[in-house]
Amino acid sequence: MTAIDWQARRADFPVLSRRVHGKPLVYLDSANTSQKPAAVIEAVDDFYRRHNANVSRAVHTLGGEATESYEGARKRLAAFLNVRPDDLVLTSGTTQAINLVAYSFALPRLRPGETILLTRMEHHANIVPWQLIAERCGATIKVAEITPAGELDLDALWKAMTPEVKILGVTHVSNVLGTVNPIAEICREARRRGIATVVDGSQAVPHRPVDIAALGCDFYAFTGHKMLGPTGTGGLWARREHWLAMPPFLGGGEMIKEVRFEKTTFNDPPHKFEAGTPNIAGVVGLGAAVDYLSALGMAAIEAREQSLLAYATERLSMVPGLRIIGQAQQKAALISFLVEGAHAHDLATLLDLEGIAVRSGHHCAHPLMQFYGVPATCRASLAFYNTTTEIDALVTTIDKVRKMLG
Repeated sequence: MTAIDWQARRADFPVLSRRVHGKPLVYLDSANTSQKPAAVIEAVDDFYRRHNANVSRAVHTLGGEATESYEGARKRLAAFLNVRPDDLVLTSGTTQAINLVAYSFALPRLRPGETILLTRMEHHANIVPWQLIAERCGATIKVAEITPAGELDLDALWKAMTPEVKILGVTHVSNVLGTVNPIAEICREARRRGIATVVDGSQAVPHRPVDIAALGCDFYAFTGHKMLGPTGTGGLWARREHWLAMPPFLGGGEMIKEVRFEKTTFNDPPHKFEAGTPNIAGVVGLGAAVDYLSALGMAAIEAREQSLLAYATERLSMVPGLRIIGQAQQKAALISFLVEGAHAHDLATLLDLEGIAVRSGHHCAHPLMQFYGVPATCRASLAFYNTTTEIDALVTTIDKVRKMLG
């Protein structure tokens, strides 16, 4: 296998050549949104310049080309995740996907006194929809706790899977801690107990090989803009029996076979759950992103990012007064941290003045911040296009800020 020239790959990403405040951009916020390679940008541009039309409704040439490109992207995305295209509903991202599950799958099924089990490390997108549903149907929310290192307490999780639990919402990879959860094991235990599993794969799909078929979950949601694709794209995979049994989440055009005032006959999945005109150009761009990731190979990407994580962890651990939040043994390439004497927002602002982009705040994970007793953290999240030189710049600047504030 030919070794990948990771430095050369940086040239594929136009924004990485920018300067910010007169300094070279050091982009360390890929967990928030990844940067886009030229191939993705060009695919979106080409669609609007040469093929723009609506999908599935026109017999003219442009309509056929648009439909072919849109459905072709679905097929490539399905192959990328090892699922059937007909079981993959295209959404605006993980938030819409989990809301679809909550309203179309959970709401018609849950009864008063039944329970939705969530983990302490969930993103708000895998908490708030369940709270809304629970209020409407009289269900309760139960929380599976984590260890101080930021790992799920699996023994406690198994004990929490009591008979009244009907749904488990769990992230594949924590967006704050980087913790990689043993999803196949968790789904196996849940399935033994008749619990439906809803997995948030937003932080997993961009950074590691994901074989949904091997995980054994009931639902798997992911976001396109974190995996080099355009914003407003993503998907939801579900077991076929769920798609066939679930009522539509949204009504309108395309999700029907026949409409009469007396009764509407719905389309087959996945189109049954894709009402209205979709983000066609975005999905075409997402297909180009899948092609780009596949050409590199997800195993190679994971290995590259693990190498960067090890380097960054070692370097940051040497900074006096710096505390890393989340020390899981299985971890993705992101590091949340605090520096003694510096508020996370102030630190991020000072880093930005040096051209270094990190995230600061609660990261849409208030319950997790409460667990650690902090209002916010800084988060440096890495992708394969980052370099050790950029990590050195981060560490040097943090140390400079620390001394300035001290």
